[in-house]
Amino acid sequence: MITKLEQLVEAAGAKGRRRLAVAYGNDVHTLKAVYEAWQKGLVEPIVFGDKASILEICRTENIDASVFTIVNEAVDVRCVQMAVALVAEGGADVLMKGLVSTDKYMRGILNKEAGLFPPKGTLSHVSAIELPGRDRLLCISDVAVIPQPDFKQKTILIKYLADISRSLGIDKPKIACIAPSEQVLPSVPSSTEAAILAKMGDRGQLGNVTVDGPLSLDVALYTEAAVEKKVQGSTVAGMADCLLFPNIESGNVFFKSATHIGGAQVAAIVVGTKVPCVLTSRGDTSETKLYSIALACMQIK
Repeated sequence: MITKLEQLVEAAGAKGRRRLAVAYGNDVHTLKAVYEAWQKGLVEPIVFGDKASILEICRTENIDASVFTIVNEAVDVRCVQMAVALVAEGGADVLMKGLVSTDKYMRGILNKEAGLFPPKGTLSHVSAIELPGRDRLLCISDVAVIPQPDFKQKTILIKYLADISRSLGIDKPKIACIAPSEQVLPSVPSSTEAAILAKMGDRGQLGNVTVDGPLSLDVALYTEAAVEKKVQGSTVAGMADCLLFPNIESGNVFFKSATHIGGAQVAAIVVGTKVPCVLTSRGDTSETKLYSIALACMQIK
């Protein structure tokens, strides 16, 4: 089982190089991450962006630009369109966001004519987080794409979480449906939906997973909290591999608190598309972007 993000990079490298299309790779952190991914045997990079800027960054950062196939295009939206078209037609295995804003990147992915996002599909953001003091990676969704997942979308998000967990070596992931309390509260939709999802999991309707809920965040992550609150009959409490958040606000706050306050490391991708798509912030470190490339590469069958 992969328990650290560094192990994730090693595992992705062992699978062989994947063709990576980078949309508007005009920034230092993206180019450093892609170069390191190439050095570690993860990718063959195709970078769409302003060639002069890319070459200048490579010169100042001591990056060997010859490992990149550079497609010269100065306009960020055009770079996204070209990179999306390349992966949609099978010319690359993974899409990556560079210096372009998230809204422009997502519009390119969701463009129906591009063919990257299937009709009536469900797009989601999934992260693998390495929390200090925790003995395993934690997969979470959704913190960036679906504002308020409905019940059907939650069943799909559980599948995505399970798929990511299995790529980390967890055969039967333990998934916690997060709510304000571990008590079933009929007046709280996240609580009642979590209880239904847990029962569906018990009956095998959600695949080879163990699902429990509602669970408060502390009970899902810490055994001592589950014991103190006398939560009985749960094999997920204190042992969760995945967290399904009820809405984007709760997920995003947890994500940013874990990384900015708690010192967690993270890998982040978009799933539900024809190929995995790396989605990180323009301000993220090259290390975060490297981990995200590795996570995306691990999803390729």
